[in-house]
Amino acid sequence: MRGASFNTAALRAATDLAPPGMVLEVMTLHGIPHFDADVEAAGLPHEVTRLREAIAAADALLVATPEYNWSIPGVLKNALDWASRGGEASPLRGKPAAILGAGGRFGTVRAQTHLREILRHNRVRVVGLPEVLIDSAESRFDAAGHLVDERFRSQIRRLLEALQQEAARH
Repeated sequence: MRGASFNTAALRAATDLAPPGMVLEVMTLHGIPHFDADVEAAGLPHEVTRLREAIAAADALLVATPEYNWSIPGVLKNALDWASRGGEASPLRGKPAAILGAGGRFGTVRAQTHLREILRHNRVRVVGLPEVLIDSAESRFDAAGHLVDERFRSQIRRLLEALQQEAARH
């Protein structure tokens, strides 16, 4: 959400590192209201419809998450709650996905573990390896928000290749 987000910067780096044939569209979660079944019953808000349509149209998902209190941020969980609605009609069902994250001393290892559980519950096919856990994020990006650490750039490249292979399998 924040303007200088390391995770959004990591997604921008991923757009530059994508293998041939892969196009990434970075989408933020701005404007998605808190999940409310009463609101859902009255009709999906525009931002929720936009999110669900983008997920449905995508061949695969790349999710970047920071880590707050050993888990994913509430805004991401909220967006997944909206996206998961509809049972078999959920746009998440059967979708291949990969996860990355930029954070502090341990990267986003705990958040990614929780996110994997949430996605698997929703029958999302999560790529297992490589794990991209960008630790000490403040030293991995330059002042303009470019990922300058070649080790993590290489990991993102490999993760995108694995995601592309997973998407091609189905």
